[in-house]
Amino acid sequence: MTDPTLREKGAEIRRSLMGEAYAGSLESTVYGDPGMREFRDLAQEIAFGTVWSRPGLDLKTRTLICVVSDTATGRYPELAIHLRMALRQGWTEAELTETLLHLSVYVGLPLVREALQTAGATFAAIRAEA
Repeated sequence: MTDPTLREKGAEIRRSLMGEAYAGSLESTVYGDPGMREFRDLAQEIAFGTVWSRPGLDLKTRTLICVVSDTATGRYPELAIHLRMALRQGWTEAELTETLLHLSVYVGLPLVREALQTAGATFAAIRAEA
C-alpha cells in the first residue's frame, strides 16, 4: 500500500458506513483469506480513503449512486452491501425500492427484478439482525 493514512481514513469511513458489527463479520469471514485482506486494504485506501472522502457529495448520496450502479451492472453481492450502507445513511426501504423500480425503464426489468430480490433478502436479514 502506498499511503497508510488514506488506508486508515478509508477503514474508518468503511466501518462508519457498514456498522461495526457487519464490518466485523466481514473481517472474520470474507477477509480471512490473505488475498482478500489485500483487496480490503486496497479498497480502503483507494475507494474509501480517496473517493468516498472527497468533498462535493455527502455519504448518503454516494450510497445511492452505488445502489444504482450495482443494479445497472448486475453486481448483486455488492448491491447487498451498498443497500446496508444506504439504510445506515438514512435512506428508507421504501425509497430504495422506489429507486430500483425507477431504474426498470432505464436498465431493464431483468436487472431490476434481481435487484429487488437482493433488496428483499437484505432488508429481511437486517431486520432479523436487529
